[in-house]
Amino acid sequence: MSLLTGLADTGAFRVTGSGHRPSAFAVSELATASFAAVGQQMAALMAALGLVQEPPEVTVDHRLASLWYGFSFRPDGWDMPNLWDPIAGDYPTADGWIRLHTNLPHHRAAALRVLKTDADRAAVAKAVAGWRSNALETAIVAEGGVAAAMRSQAEWQAHPQGQAVAADPLIGWRAPRRVELRHRADATPERPLTGLRVLDLTRVLAGPVSTRTLAGFGAEVLRIDPPGWDEPGVIPDISLGKRCAYLDLRAPEGLGRLKDLLAQADVLVHGYRPGALDGLGLDRATRDAIAPNRIEVTLNAYGWQGPWAGRRGFDSLVQMSAGIADAGRIWAGADKPTPLPVQALDHATGYLMAAAVLSAMTRAARGLEIADAHLSLARTAELLAGLEMSADGDEILAAEQADHAPVPEPSGWGPGRRLLPALRVGKAEMKWALPANPVGTSPAEWPRAKS
Repeated sequence: MSLLTGLADTGAFRVTGSGHRPSAFAVSELATASFAAVGQQMAALMAALGLVQEPPEVTVDHRLASLWYGFSFRPDGWDMPNLWDPIAGDYPTADGWIRLHTNLPHHRAAALRVLKTDADRAAVAKAVAGWRSNALETAIVAEGGVAAAMRSQAEWQAHPQGQAVAADPLIGWRAPRRVELRHRADATPERPLTGLRVLDLTRVLAGPVSTRTLAGFGAEVLRIDPPGWDEPGVIPDISLGKRCAYLDLRAPEGLGRLKDLLAQADVLVHGYRPGALDGLGLDRATRDAIAPNRIEVTLNAYGWQGPWAGRRGFDSLVQMSAGIADAGRIWAGADKPTPLPVQALDHATGYLMAAAVLSAMTRAARGLEIADAHLSLARTAELLAGLEMSADGDEILAAEQADHAPVPEPSGWGPGRRLLPALRVGKAEMKWALPANPVGTSPAEWPRAKS
């Protein structure tokens, strides 16, 4: 199966390094291919913009690509917060397993209301044991929470949502239109995205990976979060290269400021469920009026058609729904769900989103119509399930000292070491002008143009 289904200008790429993430699935192969997708689209864009005469060579370091699917940042002398809420995790039910995702307070509260118990893991486990998996999943979702029963791959393929996802393209292109790219005089073969303004309205984890990737080639990424929002376990990893600001989009002044930012943006990346932007006063017609020349890429969890198209979800939940955790259980000879060794659905979808941005820009540079790109974690899971395992070499379990940059990164929490870049496109190697910083630490404005 071609990873680049839905993208143009595919070509050869060179691979260095070896190894594999231990898994029932081709995780390392997916990592290398998704980085290559970005590289191939970047090479095509550089040629379309006249930065180079011919698309340059694309090189992917297979080991580093696999490592970037995990945490890219290693603190020096301090610890990053735990990614997971104490209640989150897998629980046995009366007829199987279910995963509760309770990292957000309102999701935790919804699960506890359904289970009629306090926020105590032992009490939650006792309450969950009295439920059937599908019934508890349905009840928690109806209450506004998020959960996923463990299904086999066969059960997912027979499920109405599994069938809908299988019918979706890997990247769905919608609403074609003509746009005119803004001239960026400072773009070079070394930094091809210099001056590109990317408005990031995404949360953990796929969307932030996509915008981190664009920042690595010079893009100016401005991430917007609601006041007080935080993702303490992942922000040091994915705020690299970005400015992060707070705006209350439910307040007139906050929404007005966002519209001003959108009017000046070249790219909009968001992860809102269908209809959510409409509810904020940013429906498609409004976005077209404010920013007619924008590139727009979006994602959701469970796909863009079918009964679950509007369902909230996260990588770990989609792994349960789509049969990945069950297949891992069988592969490992375990008696409980066995997920992927990393959140590969998030990372792969993020790199594909970045590739989609570049593909749309290439079409626009050539005077062709472009369309909005729609991706989903569930469709990426479908892709992963069909990839053949071919990587050889040692198991890739953790980064070593040689995998990290020799110069410390002065992050907003303390110093640390960032993984070396996994991708090079001709003279362009991924590097970031800004260290990772907490959300809400920058003003909600684009940086001033250099005089």
